[in-house]
Amino acid sequence: MVERAEETFFTHLECSRTGESYEKSEIQHVSRAGAPLLARYDTARARASFQPDALTGRPFNIWRYRELLPLANARDILSLGEGGTPLLQAHRQGARLGLSRLYIKDEGLNPTASFKVRGMAVAVSMAVALGAKELAVASAGNAGGALAAYAARAGLPAHIVVPRDAPRGMVAEAEAFGAEVTTVDGLIGDAGRLVAERSERHGWYDLSTLKEPYRLEGKKTMGYELFEQLERTLPDVILYPTGGGTGLVGMWKAFDEMEALGWIGSGRPRLVSVQSTGCAPLKRAMESGALECTPWENAATIAPGLRVPKALGDFLILRALRETKGRAVAVTDDELMKASRALTATEGIFACPEGGACLAALESLVDESWVGKDETVILFNTASGAKYF
Repeated sequence: MVERAEETFFTHLECSRTGESYEKSEIQHVSRAGAPLLARYDTARARASFQPDALTGRPFNIWRYRELLPLANARDILSLGEGGTPLLQAHRQGARLGLSRLYIKDEGLNPTASFKVRGMAVAVSMAVALGAKELAVASAGNAGGALAAYAARAGLPAHIVVPRDAPRGMVAEAEAFGAEVTTVDGLIGDAGRLVAERSERHGWYDLSTLKEPYRLEGKKTMGYELFEQLERTLPDVILYPTGGGTGLVGMWKAFDEMEALGWIGSGRPRLVSVQSTGCAPLKRAMESGALECTPWENAATIAPGLRVPKALGDFLILRALRETKGRAVAVTDDELMKASRALTATEGIFACPEGGACLAALESLVDESWVGKDETVILFNTASGAKYF
């Protein structure tokens, strides 16, 4: 629990396509253009007081950055201790690949054992502060468990819709927190349509990926943490498993905020989006020069977090990749599972399939000499592998 209120420099919401402004004190979802809304801050004013030294002595969780998070009052924060995950040097995998500075950001050590809690902590806190009474989300599994936990913390009902083949452990987790879980035939898009329909009918607050502005704000804290954990520098390369892409877009947004605050210059890590060959709309769009993705037909992969045929914020992901001179890489299910097992057995990190995909992608980028031997490289393990049984 955060003990004292801090000023937030949150000013308004902005359409990510048109730049149109939206009121922050009202419940908002997507813009009139159907695009994600982005939280904006008065970084010019924040620059005077919100500098890295101001973080000294604060608990190492996402709320240490609360001047650049949207909640106006600390009393509205719902926390389970999210964030502050370790950045671990991968000595054996680094030596195998000839990389002297390879690190794993292990998000599996969050509450509910996944990175999804960062976004849900902020989004549910904001939903409650804005007066929401019932919460809902479409999920491949991990987001549902995270929402269920924070809804329980808030004392609100939660409605979660998942594909029928979502990992049973993740469904059981959400049910244990008291959520109503509905399964649907099909993919996450089918779950999303049902959530949208029921939310409109029943007045639920829909927290599906980029359908509201605040999960992105929680996810961006991964970028701020990397800056601190690397002694106030940024890495050269970040590999991130990408379904809906909120984490990738969030870190890209965080780096822009850091530059506006005077923390960093104009240099950026090269961002790498990692997908499965069974569902790789971002790779296809990057190769064709498209500004957004076309839906991937017959999406199929063992990694549920990567099975997103078309992300609502795909144009933002593509923009982030191109602006940072990054890449979109796809690996096979065999490759990602082999890499997941190797990462677990050699580094002591119980890697999820999506985390394994990042290691498999890195192997191909090293083979191409796209990643330099002395570069600082970050792989994200987005959840504990224990949740996938």
